[in-house]
Amino acid sequence: MARALRLARAALGGVSPNPAVGAVLVKDGRVVGEGHTHPPGQRHAETAALEQAGAHAHGADLYVTLEPCAHYGRTPPCADTLIEAGVAAVHAALIDPDPRTAGKGAERLRAAGVAVSIGDGQEEAREIIEAFDKHVRTGRPFVTAKFAMSLDGKIAARTGDSRWISNDASRREAHRLRAESDAVIIGVGTALADDPMLTVRAVSPKNGRQPLRVVVDSTARLPPTAAMFRQPGQTIVATAAAPADRRTALEAQGAEVVDAPDADGRVDLPALLGLLGERGVMSVLAEGGAGLLGSLFDGGLIDKVCVFVAPVLIGGADAPSPMAGRGVGAIADALRLERVRAVHLDGDMMVSGYPAPGAQPRLCSQASSNR
Repeated sequence: MARALRLARAALGGVSPNPAVGAVLVKDGRVVGEGHTHPPGQRHAETAALEQAGAHAHGADLYVTLEPCAHYGRTPPCADTLIEAGVAAVHAALIDPDPRTAGKGAERLRAAGVAVSIGDGQEEAREIIEAFDKHVRTGRPFVTAKFAMSLDGKIAARTGDSRWISNDASRREAHRLRAESDAVIIGVGTALADDPMLTVRAVSPKNGRQPLRVVVDSTARLPPTAAMFRQPGQTIVATAAAPADRRTALEAQGAEVVDAPDADGRVDLPALLGLLGERGVMSVLAEGGAGLLGSLFDGGLIDKVCVFVAPVLIGGADAPSPMAGRGVGAIADALRLERVRAVHLDGDMMVSGYPAPGAQPRLCSQASSNR
């Protein structure tokens, strides 16, 4: 199963809206076939493993990170394909959360005389499909808030200079997170201050694909000369009240301008996430700035947090912190994380975790930052 999990993780970021799945066929103590999910319309992990195994699949055991599907989509049901191949046993880490399968694949296999076990490797498998799981349950993408900061909680000096707080190892890991995400979202303030490309560069893009770039920009202030427009991939500019001339200028650079206004004339983030979900975007990496991250936090829209902490001190009352918004009025009301993990990266540290189920920050009454 450990090998199947590695294969599944290798597929992350290149197969949406399908889940990233890994599969390994074993016969007489020897691996006879393996594979992972391919882009939509192509092979599922089980099919890839079967094709590699050929006749050796008959009587083999399959180790797979997700229950084989039982429904017709772009490809036939994997459960039926496994039965036809004569696989003797299926060891799946998780039941598929997709209601079209959700236990039906295991039932079909058992009815055909295939031994089925569930649960080996389930914790890691659940993390691998966490975005898929949320998307099939809610229709919205899984949102990871990511930022880099100093030991004293600053993301830039008082002058705005922020290159580089984190080290090379942290930046490679940050690009891996981008490569595994369907979309990257930033606020227009960050776009204006940093002119980022928002592409995967420090690691190889999955299947050569760049994540969708999304800029939250209420009045379309993003200039047509922005560096991201000269990069491969697509850009969406989400606005609330874009003047016609600015909209036309952005569209001339290949951007898609979408309107998602809220009652206050700002971008409605839940509506924007819903729109992205409708397009099959399962995972969103929110990279800042402080206003956008604060608004996501205030709205209870963050599913995971990933923070890179560098062993440096910046200081300064005017130096920016990673998250603005309204925030909480008391420490007791703070949103606390669970399943916290800390990884050392050549002196930096990456800390990640998940808001506790059902937890929401209790906010003070101060007005939220503009976006």
